[in-house]
Formats: sequence, structure tokens, C-alpha cells
Amino acid sequence: MRHTIDRLKWFDDQYDMVVFTDHFHEDDGDQLVQNMKRELSLADILVNIAVTNEESVKWIQKHTENIQNVMCFESSSRLSNKLGGSVVQTNYKGDSFSLNNLMKKSEASLEVVQTIEEAWARSNADDIRFCLLVIINAYIRPVSVLKNLRAKGFSTLKCMMKNCGPQILNCLLDPKCRKALQCLNKCSPVDQVCNYKCIASYESPNLEQFSLCVLQKNNCLDLDAKIPGKPVVPPMIAFRGEELCHETAEDLFVGWLGNLDWSWRVVAGQNPAYDQFPCQYQLFYRGKARGSFWYEPVFQVRTLEGELVWRRRRYRVKRGTVPGTFNLSVLDNGVVSNEFWTVVDVCDDLSWGLFHYHGAARAAGQSYTGAVLVSPNGDYPNERQWPKVVSALERCCIKEWELYSVDNCSCQDPPLGLPQGYSLHSRIRV
Repeated sequence: MRHTIDRLKWFDDQYDMVVFTDHFHEDDGDQLVQNMKRELSLADILVNIAVTNEESVKWIQKHTENIQNVMCFESSSRLSNKLGGSVVQTNYKGDSFSLNNLMKKSEASLEVVQTIEEAWARSNADDIRFCLLVIINAYIRPVSVLKNLRAKGFSTLKCMMKNCGPQILNCLLDPKCRKALQCLNKCSPVDQVCNYKCIASYESPNLEQFSLCVLQKNNCLDLDAKIPGKPVVPPMIAFRGEELCHETAEDLFVGWLGNLDWSWRVVAGQNPAYDQFPCQYQLFYRGKARGSFWYEPVFQVRTLEGELVWRRRRYRVKRGTVPGTFNLSVLDNGVVSNEFWTVVDVCDDLSWGLFHYHGAARAAGQSYTGAVLVSPNGDYPNERQWPKVVSALERCCIKEWELYSVDNCSCQDPPLGLPQGYSLHSRIRV
């Protein structure tokens, strides 16, 4: 939660958050208690996490009656939840928490509760922050990055029917595409984990044409998103004792390709939507055309129906202004994503690397950040290298406990291979 303080300010510098442990009440005359009372008098939201101590529960009940929004997770069932000043009935389930039985509340409030419940259950730093932003957006003031949660009305349907009739019909007649739409309809528009799981599970040519027409070409949902500007992550400035240049930075992306059938394998990643798939291979290479550079990730997806399938994407890569930074773009199931990548650090012997990215799928109304830790074989760096890895993660404002370890155990027959006319390194030797 202390980490969340900084992550909230990436969206708005005016957000203030203070974290207390449940030992604050032990001395009622203590300065810490007075600080707590003062902060509570100013608070718009109170979040209780794993508060079960009886004295803490009593103290909170006594001093938080005037706070309009209170959420309790994995805490005593005696602590009440409130949204917009109204009590939310809940069921407590031991080590987990379920918000339900919302009585006499609007459909919008029910959707807020469901969104918070699903996000919290995923137990990651992005979704902890997302829970707080959802409450702020619904009950305190609009949050710009969540504007796509708001209903668009009849104009959406009119746009779709006018411009995309054949694509809609083809999708509805295709069982896989129809399942994708049904799956997506259950997701919050800004829930990237839920949305991308549906897309990766049921992708098909008809889904791509549907998305290309409805979202990318005609923007019938009136969505928008920008590449996040924070955190600002500096690229590495030197490699093997020499100042980093654009050619060397590209070579670091190319990595082990040539010696191996891939550039890198992903060890772990930070983004809960995109970095948790099994068996992730990275292919970076120079194209046939002068100055062209490409990135093709190959990864497995365990679909929502339990099937294990391979997926592959193709990104165009262009150099950024500063060596070690790159602008990437991809057409992913009919929607264009633009991303800004940074080479944060790569070990001199290429035993590991860390790449950070910001991205946005504008027509889908989603923006995101993430980072991938890579190595030639998918194994974690050794203990001697780990302090350097942690230092690189800190430059990305990422804690090591945020990383998802990639399952690299059963990676049979990945669909690798490169197009004719490609080239690899220009400056470094692997």
C-alpha cells in the first residue's frame, strides 16, 4: 500500500494517501494516534486491509463514522463497507472477501462493487490502484483514465449498424467470434486483464475484422487513450564500457538470436494483462528494407476453455530520440497498439536484461505500463546478479514482488522462424 502512494500520483499529483499499521491505537495519547485522527477527518476514502485485531476494530468503528467511502478487505466482518455514504451489505469468506447483496442500490453502484471485487481478487499492484481509482471516479470526482467506464448511449449502436453491418453479422455467425463478444461483454471496458484474456482465448479472423471496423476505423464506442507519461524510466547509458548508441541498443534487443532460435525468453513480467502468459519468446531482428526493425513475441495462452494454444504478434519498431528508447506499433486483433519501450539494463554477458514499456490501444480506450525481465533460457539471474536486477527494477518504480514468474516448463514446438532477408547484430558480439 505504501508503494501505491507513488503509483496513484502517476495519475494525479493531487491524490494524497497515508498508510498506517493497526498498532497505531495502542497509546491513545501518542502522536501517531493524533496523526491518524487528523488524516481521518480529511479522508474521502478509508481502506481496511487484514484488520482483525479486536482493539483496532473497535477504534476504527468509533472514529470513522463520517467517512463516506469505506472498503474492507480480508478484515473483520464487524467492519462496515460504505460507498457514497450508504452501507454496502457484504459476505465475509474467511481469507477472501466478497462484496455482494447490494440492497436498494442503483445498477451503477452494483457495477462499481463488482469491478472492485474482481480487481482486488487478482492481488496485484495495478489492480489495487485500480480499485481506488474506481471509487474516486464513481463517488468523488471523474478520473480521466476511467472515462471509458461511462455509458455511450444509442449513438454506439447507430454507428455500428451504419458502418459495420457485414462484420457484425459475420462475427455473430462465427461461434468463436460470438464467444469473444459474450466474454468481452462481461468485462469492464477498462479491465485489461479480463479483456485481453477474452481476446487471446477466442481470436479469429472475424473478430479481427469486427474490431477493425467497430473500434479502429469508426471508433463507434467513442473511446480514447494516451500512452502514459509516468513513470519516467531512463534508458541505460553505456554497454561494455562504451556510450550506448542506437545500433548497439538494437543489438541488445536482437540478443541471442543467431546463437539461439530466439532473441530472449521472458523470465518474469510486471503487467497482469500481458506479461503472465506461459512460454514467452522474443524475436527482434532487422528487416530487409533499409532501417527497418521488427519485434515478434511468441507465447502460449491457456484459453478460458482450458486449451493451450500458441499466439504470435508482429510489431514495427522505430528508434526513439534517445538511444535505448523505441516506438513500437502493432495491429492486435484489429486494434492498433502504440508502445514506448526502454532498454533499462542488459548485463555485459547478455545473461539477463530488463525492458520497460508504456502503451495505449487508443481505439480500445486502454493504456498500460509494464516491464519484462529476460534471459537466454528463461531462468532467473543468479544471486550475484540479483542486486543489479533489483536496482534496474527500482528505476522503473517496480518492486520485485510485483513480478509474475513466467511458466517456462512445457514449451513444446514454439512457432518461431523468421522471414527471408532478415539480419541480426551490427556492432556487438554475443
